[in-house]
Amino acid sequence: MWTSGGKSTDLPKVRAFLKLVAIEHSVFALPFAYLAALVAMREHGFSWIDLLLITVAMVGARTFAMAANRLIDRHIDARNPRTSQRELVTGAVSVRTAWTGAIAALVVFLAAAALLNPLCLVLAPLAVVPLVVYPYGKRFTDWPHAILGLAQMVGPVGAWLAVTGTFEGSGPAFVLGAAVGLWIGGFDLIYACQDAEVDRRIGVRSVPARYGIPFALVLSTVVHVVTFGLFVWFGALVDLTWLWWVGLVLTAVAFAYEHSIVKSTDLSRVNRAFFTANGFVGIALFVFALADLVTRSAF
Repeated sequence: MWTSGGKSTDLPKVRAFLKLVAIEHSVFALPFAYLAALVAMREHGFSWIDLLLITVAMVGARTFAMAANRLIDRHIDARNPRTSQRELVTGAVSVRTAWTGAIAALVVFLAAAALLNPLCLVLAPLAVVPLVVYPYGKRFTDWPHAILGLAQMVGPVGAWLAVTGTFEGSGPAFVLGAAVGLWIGGFDLIYACQDAEVDRRIGVRSVPARYGIPFALVLSTVVHVVTFGLFVWFGALVDLTWLWWVGLVLTAVAFAYEHSIVKSTDLSRVNRAFFTANGFVGIALFVFALADLVTRSAF
């Protein structure tokens, strides 16, 4: 803690809160929101203001979701060796600070939605529901990963509606949203394998805990095959050209790498799959789609 003018600042608390919500992981969701928005802008006109507000809304929603998740799960986290050093468990972030940050992020999200258009404002509370239900899901269903997928689907659809203000012609956004939801839900199946044994012991529900790690890994592979098919479908629907398909080839390689390094007998490289493969998928697809749109003077 440092002082200025005799008054202490809250900078260390802010830093601890940002670590709590893993703010840097916004990179996984933002590219697909931008992609949906930019494709919609081909017909509705480019707007930096809309992109800025979409960014604010996405970061606000994700920050709220992560803070709520950590708050709701803090007692479960304390019983799991892998998560026992999280900030709310160790006291690095107080419950009060986490609630303050969560509420502030929610207000930012709702404000950004209101500034975008009336439809976004009306739908914003509905978008919050799966964000809150997800951490509770592991208490009442073996399939909380599906709830997470639904929550992630909202991003691309919301970005499209932020630009258009109407559901008319929004089919491609739902295809992209389904792809993103399945992508994240499929990875969550892999990620949950790390905790299968502990989850069974403490009563946390998940596919790996209920059906076993081998089944979860096979299911994740199937889900990501469907994800890839939806990415292909989206590209065809919005008439993306060869650059998008190059991005898809790289995505296929990333998916193959992700599934090749995680085995039911060796989960030591799950984090590498998360940070490397998943981060690459989002960024690669967005970069190649952006290049496609720009080279055809879409804006």
